[in-house]
Amino acid sequence: MKTIIIIQARMGSSRLPGKVLMPLGNTVVLDYVVSRCQKLDVNEVVVATSVLPQDDAIEQWCAGSGVTCFRGSEDDVLSRYYECAQSYAPDCVIRVTSDCPFVDVEMAEDMIRVMEHTRADYVKLKGDLPRGLAVEVFAYSALEYIHQHGTEPRHREHVTYYGYEFAEKFQTAVYEAPAAKCQPQLRITLDTPEDYDLCRSIAGYFNGDKLVSSEQVIRYLLDHPEVSSINAHIQQKPVE
Repeated sequence: MKTIIIIQARMGSSRLPGKVLMPLGNTVVLDYVVSRCQKLDVNEVVVATSVLPQDDAIEQWCAGSGVTCFRGSEDDVLSRYYECAQSYAPDCVIRVTSDCPFVDVEMAEDMIRVMEHTRADYVKLKGDLPRGLAVEVFAYSALEYIHQHGTEPRHREHVTYYGYEFAEKFQTAVYEAPAAKCQPQLRITLDTPEDYDLCRSIAGYFNGDKLVSSEQVIRYLLDHPEVSSINAHIQQKPVE
């Protein structure tokens, strides 16, 4: 099964501009995400950014780091994903967002195995995880269908939203997250200055280890409520 990972990344952010290239540990946020994805047994890891001049910095970072970069629409993220994937003709696409520096690649590996064995349209992740750990695993054919039929702005911006809104149109397989990782009160993503402070605390505690397991990160936050409380009040922006 030919599998690619597409990491969506952009410098624009209403609450924390430039967040994907902000310093983290001994490197930058995007390096954490890419390095973790490169642990997986996949055919390609691609960073998909926009054609806006402000995202030149992402392309330059990719060029300097030996990472493949694709550039497409800023607002129509679904078309960016589809056009990026199209050139690889994969069987399976994994969606990762660049604001998740501690994305759980162990679960991602398990979800890939589920896809290999079932050949479903997408793998549904069951379990209340901390925000910022999950990936999405879906068939390229499902992405193609969503690209053709998802016409609303919310579908174009959020890539797979059409698939969840019209779930009856797709065949799904279920992956159940380990109970120890189901800690929905934790927020391990990067969207605000408070999130950044928390991520820096994690990176510092683990001495800049880009590949620290998500399970260790969760345990650290549970053992250090003074850290996990830094961003506990942050509300996720709703889908519009």
